[in-house]
Amino acid sequence: MGLFDGLLGGIVGAEMATVVNGLIERHGGVQGVVNQLRSNGLGPTVNSWVNEGPNAAVAPEDVHRAFGDQTMSELAAKSGMSTEELAQKLAQVLPRAVDALTPGGEMPRA
Repeated sequence: MGLFDGLLGGIVGAEMATVVNGLIERHGGVQGVVNQLRSNGLGPTVNSWVNEGPNAAVAPEDVHRAFGDQTMSELAAKSGMSTEELAQKLAQVLPRAVDALTPGGEMPRA
């Protein structure tokens, strides 16, 4: 069980909690995931998730592009989903997960 599985399970469901936690661990924490998204042209979108206020939507293809083919393929294989299905689900749950893991716009210390 990963660092954020318990918290994430309540936000995104048990199935996706493991996937999102794997993404967080792979990128060195929530800050790493946020930086990865920012460096792939999604700065304003991910900033809306971190900051107070409504979360901007993200397209599945943007999630796939931001994390790359290798990461998406590996996570899809572990979760038993296609990369397309994984990108779709991540596009739905990442805004809520990042929002919940950055209360008050602060990155977790862990």
